[in-house]
Amino acid sequence: MLDEFNLSANQLDALREIGNVGAGNSATALSQVINKKIDMNVPKVSIIPIEDVPDLVGGPDALVVAVFLRVYGRAPGNILFLMPKENAFYLVDDLMGREHGTTQSLDEMDVSALKEVGNILTGSYLNAFFHFTNISMIPSIPSLAMDMAGAILNVVLVQLGQMGDHALVIETKFLAEDDSVNGHFFLVPDPGSLGTLVKAVGVE
Repeated sequence: MLDEFNLSANQLDALREIGNVGAGNSATALSQVINKKIDMNVPKVSIIPIEDVPDLVGGPDALVVAVFLRVYGRAPGNILFLMPKENAFYLVDDLMGREHGTTQSLDEMDVSALKEVGNILTGSYLNAFFHFTNISMIPSIPSLAMDMAGAILNVVLVQLGQMGDHALVIETKFLAEDDSVNGHFFLVPDPGSLGTLVKAVGVE
């Protein structure tokens, strides 16, 4: 199955550049929502065993809040926005105009606000992919879960696991100027989508 992931350095660079534009758009949108400067690192594009994905967010036992979307269209895949639980609560306080430390659990309004953040980030990312590839990708309505990273990723990635042992992950880390928001954004194309995206990018 890994044959599908034999991408050249130029092809990985092209995917990283698209991710860079998407991440920049996402960081700008997020900073406008919470009125704070958001920095993001240059996206990492890696091909890793599916079982190693939880290690990217602090290990399988790390308690995280995850916003998950399925992407449909010519290049289907999954999108995940994962945050440590404390950071998610802090972000909810920001979004709701509460004093920091107020949120200790998520009610329906809080969940809705975090899903909307996931929507904003996803839209920015997918717009960048459309700009570079002319491939339209349609996100599903977001879902939200709070659990250990390993448990969440097992549920999300099981459909990929049925197709192969590895995933191509475009990972971006967001960080607010005061360390209050710290999240990982992952775009995990289905194995069959990779060829479509790389071909559309036009890099040999």
